[in-house]
Amino acid sequence: GAGKSTLMKCLIGIHPPTSGKIVFEGKEIRYKTTLEALNSGISMIHQELSPVPERSVAENLWLGRVPLKNGFMVDHKKMREDSVALFQKLGLDVDPDAKMGDLSVAKMQMVEIAKAVSYDSKIVIMDEPTSALTDAEVEHLFRIIAELKAKNVAIIYISHKMDEIFRISDDITVYRDGEYIATDRAENLTQDKLITLMVGREVTDMFPKVDCPIGDTILKVEHLSSGRAVKDVSFELHRGEILGFAGLVGAGRTETVETIFGMRTKTGGKVYKDGQELDIKSPEQAIANKIALLTEDRRG
Repeated sequence: GAGKSTLMKCLIGIHPPTSGKIVFEGKEIRYKTTLEALNSGISMIHQELSPVPERSVAENLWLGRVPLKNGFMVDHKKMREDSVALFQKLGLDVDPDAKMGDLSVAKMQMVEIAKAVSYDSKIVIMDEPTSALTDAEVEHLFRIIAELKAKNVAIIYISHKMDEIFRISDDITVYRDGEYIATDRAENLTQDKLITLMVGREVTDMFPKVDCPIGDTILKVEHLSSGRAVKDVSFELHRGEILGFAGLVGAGRTETVETIFGMRTKTGGKVYKDGQELDIKSPEQAIANKIALLTEDRRG
């Protein structure tokens, strides 16, 4: 919520800026569309993926710029060949014929990265590009970034992950509540100093782990399912306990709690609270049973 992504959207023509100016290669610019930004050499990998799930990977990759033969027919052969060549160049193992909707979120993210690179841009903006990636995939992305940098491509890398920022950045800029705070060389900053700039005060309070007594089972979930998103999930939650759900984006963590909360249809399994079986079909029913949900959707 600091305004990093919004600022980048102003840069590429999604949001019109209300004041100020943007200077690119010595000229003042103000793009009205993302196509204008792309044509001038600025591409962006968005935090929120928006693929066309029923289309192939290759079709998603070259959407809006498909190769043509005879001037009007889509050249599927060339589109596939160009996709294979791009993936080989980047060292990515992705089937260009696969449906985009059948890929894991991590693979979708790598396709989006490949798409941004394919424009031969002068500036590539990466907005939280590692949110769905494994450690090995993050290392692969960093190699791609290093290759782009070696070709004099400028990178704007948006992340809240301190280790990533310090590892790959030459300069670090901090925003807070939509306002520019500071810019400095990475070697001049420490993690503590960066945190102080981000939150606007020195962080002195530390909260060590405190042993708390764990009580009786308050919530019990048995073999919970919801369509393809949630399959046979079981767990118990006790009073005074913090239970963490781990997994990559798309693993089903959010969908599991949304099913319990009545936001998704339960297709199998049982949910018990204080030993009583619940049949929650709406958030209103969940709230009535004293179950609350703080969603990940900041805009909803």
